[in-house]
Amino acid sequence: MANPIISINLVVLNGEKYIRRCLESVLAQSYPHENIEINILDNGSADGTVDIIENWKLKNGDLKITFIKSHFNQGMWVGQEELLNRSEGKYIVVLSVDVILEKDFLTHAIRAMDNDSKLGGVQGKIYQFNYADSFVGEPPRHIIDTCGFKIDRSRRIKNIGHGESDRVQFGSAREIFGVEGAVPVFRKEALESIRILGEIADHDLFWYGEDLDVAWRVHLAGWKQMFIPNVIAWHDRGTTKGHTQGSWFKYIGRVGIRKQIPIQKRRLEWRNSRWTRIKNDYIINVFKDLPFIIWREIEVLGYAVLFEPGVLKEIPQFIRGIPRMIQKRREIMKQVQARPDEIHSYFL
Repeated sequence: MANPIISINLVVLNGEKYIRRCLESVLAQSYPHENIEINILDNGSADGTVDIIENWKLKNGDLKITFIKSHFNQGMWVGQEELLNRSEGKYIVVLSVDVILEKDFLTHAIRAMDNDSKLGGVQGKIYQFNYADSFVGEPPRHIIDTCGFKIDRSRRIKNIGHGESDRVQFGSAREIFGVEGAVPVFRKEALESIRILGEIADHDLFWYGEDLDVAWRVHLAGWKQMFIPNVIAWHDRGTTKGHTQGSWFKYIGRVGIRKQIPIQKRRLEWRNSRWTRIKNDYIINVFKDLPFIIWREIEVLGYAVLFEPGVLKEIPQFIRGIPRMIQKRREIMKQVQARPDEIHSYFL
């Protein structure tokens, strides 16, 4: 089978700490370089990111590299959408600057995609690493950052395996609810199939939660998403690295960690996850799980009142956006392919 063109699309903002290692891992890929195009968009960096990229592009003039400089921050996925519109690849790697790719990342991801024409997205086994740690060669393969998104009946989203030691529990390929945003690989056709009102990513979400929305809509459009364990990368998740994923009572232990996250991001997390559900969740599935959903909302509200009252300031903006989310929902539901019971099977 001929090697298809693959587009590695990187959107970056003030990434000088990470950009060299990230780009070096792209250069180290075993996949034929003549079949790789590299598209980079800078979202208005104020540090040395632009100079590093321009020098790197100059040194690697034999590669197909497109570099776009924005004068303002468009957001991660809006920037990715601009790069997608310029991409010629059959498959798209949505790369984050704080990610390092294992040398066979592309080879294994493309093999999985080529073997299943209904596979819309591949999630790799993503390990944690700390930029400040010293290591020779690749970082250690020990603690899992994510093996993709899972969702429960309360609509709580979790990163599969986050913070766990890597053992045999992550050794087999399996279908998942959604690929996570650090470095998913998409079939370009799958992304184009979810375009509504001229947008693939939801521009109203801006910067946080777009990956969940995209993954959910890819499922609604009838595509599979799979975790493939030999697709390896590393992610320095920063302030969220130490988060546990237990019950509401365990949140108390997370207060100090969450305070390291800017309040604006916490507000976007609350707002965007609920807008995503308004747009994408089948009403019949909501009714099936209503007790779980209500209890979860009570937990989240109680936590916000006690520990994050700043999040509650997002409620007026959330309410103002509901009519637009309903409008988008109508467009999404016009083109869905997956039945409600198929989607509900992922709500565990």
